[in-house]
Amino acid sequence: MKKIIFILLLSTLSWNSAYALITVDITRGNLDPLPIAVSPLHVDSESEKITSFEISTLGEEISKIVEKNFKSTGLFNPLKKDSFVQKPDIAHLKPRFEDWRLIKAQALVTGKLLIKNNKLKVEFRLWDLTAAKEMVALSFTTTPNNWRRVAHIISDKIYERLTGESGYFDTRIAYVSETGPKNQRVKKLALMDQDGFNTKYLTLGNELVLTPRFNPTNQLVTYLSYFKNMPRVYLLDIETGIQEVVGNFPGMTFAPRFSPDGKKIIMSFAKDGNSDIYSMDLETRVVEQITKHPSIDTSPSYSPDGKYITFNSDRSGLQQIYVMRSDGTQVKRITHGSGLYGTPVWSPRGDLIAFTKVRKGRFYIGVMRSDGTGERLLTENFYQEAPSWSPNGRVLIFYRETKSDSKGKGFSAKLWSIDITGYNERRLKTETDASDPSWSSLLSK
Repeated sequence: MKKIIFILLLSTLSWNSAYALITVDITRGNLDPLPIAVSPLHVDSESEKITSFEISTLGEEISKIVEKNFKSTGLFNPLKKDSFVQKPDIAHLKPRFEDWRLIKAQALVTGKLLIKNNKLKVEFRLWDLTAAKEMVALSFTTTPNNWRRVAHIISDKIYERLTGESGYFDTRIAYVSETGPKNQRVKKLALMDQDGFNTKYLTLGNELVLTPRFNPTNQLVTYLSYFKNMPRVYLLDIETGIQEVVGNFPGMTFAPRFSPDGKKIIMSFAKDGNSDIYSMDLETRVVEQITKHPSIDTSPSYSPDGKYITFNSDRSGLQQIYVMRSDGTQVKRITHGSGLYGTPVWSPRGDLIAFTKVRKGRFYIGVMRSDGTGERLLTENFYQEAPSWSPNGRVLIFYRETKSDSKGKGFSAKLWSIDITGYNERRLKTETDASDPSWSSLLSK
């Protein structure tokens, strides 16, 4: 896999922190999305022709991606372009605010692009139409083939300015691609942009792969694969394609996750008939046992500061979620509701823990505070699990299975996402069936 070279030049034309009337409430389900107009980017007349795509439509395509990103959040309502009165090039220089307010727009995105010397330069501006002020103006320079990433970065910058939190559009999702009937599934490691484009398959499907997990500090993925029926943990550098074996773990019960600094992996495997939690230093390959208990301890996940670990255990008689210090001390049970709890994952914000709950034969994805209080069940279905957080801690991605008949037909597994408010549940586009998703950190940090 060739490494993507992305040159990002942030030249701040202006960052106006003056008082603006636009606010987007992201603390609850947004039932009244912000009306926003995304004008097609104006193509500079000095742009050179590129054989790989039509330049005249590039500004339109970038604006469409920005619109789709905004629409997917449930927080914004992109307005139809056939209602726009002002031309893109004029609007970018100076909008006629009253014209845009007539179509009920509260925010406006304008921009222009220039391709010269095999470089793509994109400028964009965000306007507060209520206050008649420019809010943000930035420019980016990259290679022309990275135009989709530019659209995602623009979306992130606007999202951040309007909500006060970082975005999650310039990210990727690793997952397990599945094909074939349920009793004969072919599983490959796959990667795609968060909007479902640029899908790449990273393994051939000759060996079963499970639970890919992104390193929070870079584009390194760890995953579990079976080599001659032996569980083996791999590290894969997505940019270089370099893969290495971390080790063979005959009794592995749950695949590894990275520590917040990316220097360790934490996992659970059975030794001498008992499942406990272990960590491994990736540089020294030293393995350290963290829990020592006769019950089953599994599914570990670090807190963002690395000081604590959440995991599930049946040491109380039923599978529940616990929190302990990263050295294995001060173990505390945090769930006490009816049902079985599993797959706890700490939010990158540190405020919540996502989990899977099984009760009366139904599967739920939920969140709770790190002390177990404030439990909220976000979505219910026949079978769903494996929540993974967006890098800003506002959205969860998970996978959901449907029933199959006695021959394994009719079965499907798809990726879904939902806001932590419990609103905006939607299915993500994948080329095949999909499971075990993991969301990357922002590529343009």
